[in-house]
Order: sequence, then structure tokens, then C-alpha cells
Amino acid sequence: MTVWNQDLILAAWNFASKAHNGQTMPGTDIAYINHIGTVSMEVMAAITSDPACTDNPNLAVLCALLHDTIEDTDISFETVVEGFGAEVAKGVQALSKDKGLPGKREQMADSLVRIRQQPKEVWMVKLADRITNLQAPPSHWNREKISFYRDEAKTILDALGPANATLAERLRNKIENYVQYC
Repeated sequence: MTVWNQDLILAAWNFASKAHNGQTMPGTDIAYINHIGTVSMEVMAAITSDPACTDNPNLAVLCALLHDTIEDTDISFETVVEGFGAEVAKGVQALSKDKGLPGKREQMADSLVRIRQQPKEVWMVKLADRITNLQAPPSHWNREKISFYRDEAKTILDALGPANATLAERLRNKIENYVQYC
């Protein structure tokens, strides 16, 4: 059984690799594409563990691969539409923070509202994104920032957890383990 379209996935990987070329993970020399890969792997693993969890695995994986292209590169919504269709572009747009809003709290609240208006495959990407981001925090973060990030993860879990039991459980475990940094 084919779960997703390998040619589309490869095209999105190559697109994301070019879009994020030269970017590194904040505070490291690790290529940013590693983050894109780990988010995508989380989504693919969740789909593989329960293929019935989604009616559109291509949407989930394509949005995972492209989730930071609009927010963190000069790639436009229109370019994503041209390459991958309106449904994928709308998912990627919903996953992108509106940097015109005054603060992180407002940006997250707005993003969660927009994500919840999308198919649950897009919700899965946000869950996977926070799972991969709950690693050891950067050394320059203070305890307040670390606690805020953990609390924000709880908000994401509460808002989007119903989309996928596997990803919700993984995020729940990451949140519990993250307390060691608080």
C-alpha cells in the first residue's frame, strides 16, 4: 500500500533544502534542514503507526517539509501554491507566525486559531514541530524563557492534541521530560 507520493515528497524536500540553504539551527552550526527532516520524520512515523489517522498523508508530510518556508525564508505563499497547490500553501501559511503581531503570545494564539481552521494533518505538523523543538534549550535561555516555552507546548497540546494520539502522547512525554530544564 502506498501511503504518500514519493515524487511529491522528494520535490518538497529539494524545495525546502534550497529554501533553507545556509540557515543553521539557532545557536549552533547544524544545518536547519535537520529540523525540517526531524519534523517530517515525526509526522511520517505517526502516519505509519496508524495509517487510518489521516485521509491525506501527502498533505501532512508536504506541510511538514515546507512548514518554515514562508516564515523563515523569502519564499512566498504564491510560490508554495505554484509548486504544491493551494491546500498545502494554506497549511504552511497557517503554520507561519504573523510577525506583525506584537509578541510571542499573540503570535502563538493567532497561529493556533489559523491552524485549527485547517485539516488535522496541519495540526499534526505543529505537534511534531514542538516535539522536535523540546530538546535541551539553548544555553542563553533563562529559566523564565524555558518555563514559558514549556507552558506554550502545553497550550499547543491542549489545542491540537486531538488531531493524532501518537503525536499527542509524544508531545506529552516531551513536556514532562522538559521540566528538568525548568
